[in-house]
Amino acid sequence: MTMLPFPLAEEPEFADREAGRLLFAGPVDFVKGVVAMSGMPPADRIEVCFAGRSNVGKSSLINALTGRKSLARASNTPGRTQEINYFALGDARYMVDLPGYGYAEAPVAIVAKWQALLKSYLSGRQTLRRAFVLIDSRHGVKAVDQEIMDLLDRSAVTFQAVMTKADKISKAELEKNIDQTRQALSKHPAAFPEIIVTSSEKGVGIETLRATIATLA
Repeated sequence: MTMLPFPLAEEPEFADREAGRLLFAGPVDFVKGVVAMSGMPPADRIEVCFAGRSNVGKSSLINALTGRKSLARASNTPGRTQEINYFALGDARYMVDLPGYGYAEAPVAIVAKWQALLKSYLSGRQTLRRAFVLIDSRHGVKAVDQEIMDLLDRSAVTFQAVMTKADKISKAELEKNIDQTRQALSKHPAAFPEIIVTSSEKGVGIETLRATIATLA
């Protein structure tokens, strides 16, 4: 039997699942929104970041992870999050919400400013252990997702694909789009070799993602 490239992440073992549960059951606080590298909090702990195009369900996923309904603001206006938002998971981790990309309505100058900040952050943050690139299960990898993956390759930042909204399509469609995502990931040297499939609404994959974040060293 041939092993599929980029297999789906397995259910975490009890100890890892418990580490994830405890991390997210503890205090989760909004630290600050950053608009320039000079405003970054001290690099005194491991951090992970979430990147995804507008409407991929990033805010819903962060809220599901933390069990708090309004920690990350969901918005119907693409590109509303125009800064890098830092959340502290106790004293152990920073969770970083990056600006949504693929925003057609935002002014060109603002997009250029966001992109410059994003590049500086990804290449200059030594404590960043992993980026989670959110892929909409209904669509698979789009051109704008490829762009962020290329940037992560160039920045030598390990990234892991997280499929969102898995409950919104049929099993057959989901399988097809997972395969398409595998094909896309195979072209990226910085891609971590496992995919996490999630549904914020149904709680699918949330424990796995929590355990992954909690056990990064």
